[in-house]
Amino acid sequence: MESRPRKLLDQVRDVIRMKHYSYRTEKSYVAWIRRFILFYNKRDSSEMGATEIEQFLSYLAMQEHVAASTQNQALSALLFLYRAAFSYSSDNVSGD
Repeated sequence: MESRPRKLLDQVRDVIRMKHYSYRTEKSYVAWIRRFILFYNKRDSSEMGATEIEQFLSYLAMQEHVAASTQNQALSALLFLYRAAFSYSSDNVSGD
């Protein structure tokens, strides 16, 4: 019997739980990652990087008028996705 690859958000949840993050952090990160994926019409997030993250964060600030703390929360979730879930080096995606 073939096993299907696990969905990205399930993989993210697994990594969050392995790192013993709080349930609230898990919910928040998964929600931001989902929103990022939907923003790019379900484009494969492993093919995106710093440019797409910057565009998404700019959209949040300019169009959605989110607070800086909200924007930082979204950034933290996306950095987690790329650093922990995809195991990218910080050279590919930075928090600067």
